[in-house]
Amino acid sequence: MITRTFQPAALGIALIAAFALVAPAPPGHAQVEAGDGIDFDTYVAQLAARARAEGVSAATVRRMTTGLSPDPRVIRLDRGQPGSPTRRGYPALAPYIAKHVNSVRVNGGRRVFRENRATLRRVENDYGVPAEIIVAIFGHETSYGRITGGFDLARSLATLAWEGRRRELFADEFIALLKVADRGFAREEMTGSWAGAMGYPQFLPSVYQRLAVDGDGDGRANIFGNRADTFASIANYFRDAGWRIGQPWGVRANVPDGFDVSAYRSELEAPVCPRVHERHSRWLRIDEWRELGVVPQRPLPGDTLVSLFQPDGPGTPAWLLTGNYRVILEYNCSNYYAMSVGLLADEIVN
Repeated sequence: MITRTFQPAALGIALIAAFALVAPAPPGHAQVEAGDGIDFDTYVAQLAARARAEGVSAATVRRMTTGLSPDPRVIRLDRGQPGSPTRRGYPALAPYIAKHVNSVRVNGGRRVFRENRATLRRVENDYGVPAEIIVAIFGHETSYGRITGGFDLARSLATLAWEGRRRELFADEFIALLKVADRGFAREEMTGSWAGAMGYPQFLPSVYQRLAVDGDGDGRANIFGNRADTFASIANYFRDAGWRIGQPWGVRANVPDGFDVSAYRSELEAPVCPRVHERHSRWLRIDEWRELGVVPQRPLPGDTLVSLFQPDGPGTPAWLLTGNYRVILEYNCSNYYAMSVGLLADEIVN
């Protein structure tokens, strides 16, 4: 799931016009309470009024809100999310890679690449993002479209907004979902994760609005079942995040025995995902790393800025990461995720 954040839209609009658009929820749904005690039906009516005011048709609002009730499972999942970790240790990367870049996923990626070669090459030419990176994201997010999540997104997002822990965020996503639905998608199509990620690329609704594109020219950006649209939308996301054409995400590196990676740790603290970025060295040019004895296993121009990453400690595999690795982190801010995407992409084309 994508982790970038976006500015919330403003609330506002009287709720009286919305009550006719929202069917009563099933009895007993008030067993779960919002943090501020607001009634679920009343809150959904507020959302419905806001959606109408922002241009969503009455018919779409009605079909997306009829019968809504809070989902206790979604609330349990949300409240069960871990907070900021306090320990400084990290699980080893190697077991994660072994699990997520296995023969099943590699072979599946090669098959998708082979079956969609022409489409992927066209998308790569249009957006400048390598086809294998696109396929690797597709594989990691939904196992190449097989597992997209079974939650009713309207119910999940309404529940999360009503519950109130992150109300502004999820209210905005609920409104965005209705705007997506207003483009002709049935509510039954719009299923996904409990937190609102949807379709083959697991875009949040607000991300869909900004970056989903029509990849096959039929006038519709269908990320729920259309591979061409999915590939183009992932590529558009990466281009928007700053992918640099012609540069790999990273390369394996030979590190001299006894080399102290910590001596080159960055002194900057990242404002977002600090525990992810604190594990990377400061940025040096390839030529500068070579002078220190750190040698890339694949050629890169000597002026390329890279960061050294040796996640499992001295004597274990190390990589020199380019700015494109940071782009993968924009999709999911986790070194485990980004490394597995990069390594899977490499395997797909090997």
